[in-house]
Amino acid sequence: MPASARAAVAPSGFSEQVVFSGLTNPSNVAFGADGRVFVAEKSGLIKVFDSLEDSTPSVFADLRTKVYNYWDRGLLGLALHPDFPTDSRVYVLYTHDGLIGGPTPKWGTVGGTNDPCPSPPGPTSDGCQASARLSVLTPSGSTVAEQVLIEDWCQVFPSHSIGSIEFGPDGMLYAGGGDGASFNYADHGQDAFPSSDITPDNPCGDPPSPTGTALAPPSAEGGALRAQDVRTSGDPTTLDGSIIRIDPDTGLAAPGNPMLSSPDLNTRRIVAHGLRNPMRFDFRPGTSEIWVGDVGWSAWEEIDRIISPATVTNFGWPCYEGAGKQSGYDGQDLSICENLYAAGPSAVAAPYFAYNHSEKVVAGESCGSGSSSITGMSFYEQGNYPPEYDGALFFADYSRKCVWAMLPGANGLPDPSELVTFASGYGTTRLQTGPGGDIFAVDYDNGRIMRYVFNGTNNPPTAIIDADPSGGPSPLTVTFDGTASNDADGDALTYAWDLDGDGQYDDSTAATVQYTYTGSQVVTARLRVNDGRGGTGTASTQIDVANGPPIATITAPGPATKWKVGDTISFAGTATDPEQGTLPASALTWALIMHHCPSDCHAHQITTKTGTSGSFTAPDHEYPSYLELRLTAKDSGGLTDVKSVRLDPTTVGLTFATQPSGLKLTYFSKSVTTPTTSTAIVGSNGSLSADLLQPAAGKLYRFASWSDGGARNHNFTAPATPTTYTATYVPKRNLALNRPVAVSSVYTAGREGPKAVDGSMSTAWSSARTDPQWLRVDLGSVQVVDRVLLNWLGSAYGKAYLIEVSGSGRTWKTVYSTTVGDGGIDNLTFTPNFARYVRITATTRGVAGSYYSLWEFGVFQDTGPITGIAGQCVDIYQASSADGTPTTLYTCHGKANQQWTQFEDGTIRALGKCLDARGTALRTPAVLWTCDGSEGQKWLPRANGTLLNVRSGQCLDATGGLSANGTRLILYTCHTAINQKWTLP
Repeated sequence: MPASARAAVAPSGFSEQVVFSGLTNPSNVAFGADGRVFVAEKSGLIKVFDSLEDSTPSVFADLRTKVYNYWDRGLLGLALHPDFPTDSRVYVLYTHDGLIGGPTPKWGTVGGTNDPCPSPPGPTSDGCQASARLSVLTPSGSTVAEQVLIEDWCQVFPSHSIGSIEFGPDGMLYAGGGDGASFNYADHGQDAFPSSDITPDNPCGDPPSPTGTALAPPSAEGGALRAQDVRTSGDPTTLDGSIIRIDPDTGLAAPGNPMLSSPDLNTRRIVAHGLRNPMRFDFRPGTSEIWVGDVGWSAWEEIDRIISPATVTNFGWPCYEGAGKQSGYDGQDLSICENLYAAGPSAVAAPYFAYNHSEKVVAGESCGSGSSSITGMSFYEQGNYPPEYDGALFFADYSRKCVWAMLPGANGLPDPSELVTFASGYGTTRLQTGPGGDIFAVDYDNGRIMRYVFNGTNNPPTAIIDADPSGGPSPLTVTFDGTASNDADGDALTYAWDLDGDGQYDDSTAATVQYTYTGSQVVTARLRVNDGRGGTGTASTQIDVANGPPIATITAPGPATKWKVGDTISFAGTATDPEQGTLPASALTWALIMHHCPSDCHAHQITTKTGTSGSFTAPDHEYPSYLELRLTAKDSGGLTDVKSVRLDPTTVGLTFATQPSGLKLTYFSKSVTTPTTSTAIVGSNGSLSADLLQPAAGKLYRFASWSDGGARNHNFTAPATPTTYTATYVPKRNLALNRPVAVSSVYTAGREGPKAVDGSMSTAWSSARTDPQWLRVDLGSVQVVDRVLLNWLGSAYGKAYLIEVSGSGRTWKTVYSTTVGDGGIDNLTFTPNFARYVRITATTRGVAGSYYSLWEFGVFQDTGPITGIAGQCVDIYQASSADGTPTTLYTCHGKANQQWTQFEDGTIRALGKCLDARGTALRTPAVLWTCDGSEGQKWLPRANGTLLNVRSGQCLDATGGLSANGTRLILYTCHTAINQKWTLP
């Protein structure tokens, strides 16, 4: 057994058996009551074994033409009808090689096993769009008829496809599907690769725009947001990121579904949503509960519990991951997520159990961390396992190559504090309860079906054979070595060999033995080891006499080859065989494998090709990653030789910064404090997000621009040279700065009220050590206010407080209140109100016995005056809203023609129209004009205080440096004089 396929079963008394081997990428297994075992291979083949003892399966169905077998896509779901074999129907869930309602194959070929994704569009660039099918297969004689029950699940990128289908205890059929979105960036439906539109922008036609139009925040509902589609009734619902419950005869929503009254057929089917990739799920015995393993993105793997399919459960993806907000999507300010956040944490169901990618599932275990993907879920119900396993939840992680059991607690539910590391050593894509109640595992990489058996107090030994050589010309002398065999209990082993292949272990009892073969034959040599306490283990290996193994050679590319995303890499190789000479092209199979290594590595087989030469296009993936090109040569006798070459990418260093420094950005899914650095593969796609508003050092800053010209939330392609991406922020006007203050009390000299509005983070107001306390600021005139910024001093914060506003100082209106304050910085927003006075009244201190203390108390507005030279305001002449009305400087008076609002599209608006420069020449007047989206209506605030007109490249200027009322505003060459300095609300 190769080292990579060896497993360790941890609990005493358990061992594992290889039930079936020689499979090709098995993805699922189902056990019939008549003893037959059905195994799905990802390519689309379904093989059937007559029993657990059968070693030569037949093909039950060949769906390869219809199945899109590429990267993580393929045939993944398999289930037998509950009345099988009386009812002989077999149900499958697979990625369909075609668009919804479209012909097949779209990307592959008829009868093809491994399907391509050409570049363009590229698997992770624009994506090879596909769909998925849930079908029922009915055998009739020697043929199998397929009835498609559902064709849906629009998928753009090569992962988070579909997963399990299971029959529930109610006899209804349940199915799970992923979001079909990018795993490289926070995907809301943006155009990742504008140079190629073989797959059009927004290919799934997600709102608010039609197919062919890239989506943008805040209204975008594409990409991973399809997992929240059931919450948006204005468009047809997709099944992405959901669990559905259907009638197994018709594919329609099952009776009793919670949304049967919906006019949308898909909405009727859904019982849970907000899932990223619910690849596997199972029902807790004796209940209708569904326990889902949801594959995470950057930080968390989840086990989610659907208590009842009678109500709709939202698990929050992509707005939430684990128990908290998903920073990559939170940073994009998407309405569909912001609305969910506003509904509070109770609007989504938190995971029953989640484990962080950087942490062990069980402390001290040998299983790795870093790479993670939960890929197996099965309850143990009854059998000969020890009683503590009754009702245990077994789950597997393909990337960590481990299986765990979550033992039940006193309430009968799986208890996260009772975790057992059960098995390790190979990647499992399915756990399934089988004959005898035992748990079976699908070993995807090694082509095996495994069985976990309990043997009581004695662990049986593990037999391991090393044969050298395993083939060659006759006569062939082979040295057999069994000394690597072992016993978990440390018992001494005895050996028995069957070297002549007659099935009798009577040829030797030595640990190491030689045997000479003659003639031309294939012999299966076997070893049986005995621990002297009734435990035995067997192993076998094939010896090819007069048939030596081939020798594979990769001639190109060499190990020094570097690649960028999108590069075409040519490969070539040969193979020779002692008996056959040079092997034909059909004997050479190439596999392209992506290894992603955030700490430890996990692998994705991308595609395979056959022949002596060819090429592939280097795909996109987050760094650190590398490619492996693996060549397998196979001779006519079945002997193989495998060679591989590791291909490392060309990388580039990236720096992410803000002006001012120290603000936060979101890169991919991670929130980072600037400045920070990262490494990316050249040509790879990344996503950057900057919050619209950020507090820092007692000030509130508004996003202005990215140094690369991108939108506030945008994708970028990693360049060939080191690059810094800087988000520029400009300060908002603090209406409370240096304004008169009144307070309820002062703790000590030097902590007076004005210290909270002096703009300094080294001085503060502190109150007496009693409740309640208040601070009031006079803005000097009535203003529109909608935001307060509180910078609390350490533990001297208010746990319960309210914000009040008043126009006169006599009657007050509460605009914000909380009882769960936690200190630090509170950036509070509320409905805009006219106010001259703003007050905080604190009623409960965060720490008993302390005082209340604020470094700074700031008041802000999103609509207000734009001030310039000499404190004069930008004024619309005579308050006219006619197109072409000039703008001037004028004494600030607070009326509507001086109230401006800055929008994210770059426009600055008042009186329902836009500030506009209708030309590009010097001294072009700045006027009011109907908003039309033109570049002359887009203005870029800059860190030096100037306001740049995007189309002209010139700045807003007070003519002649004057400040008198009526001074016209124009475009002029940018400089830093005072007549081009502006403060926006």
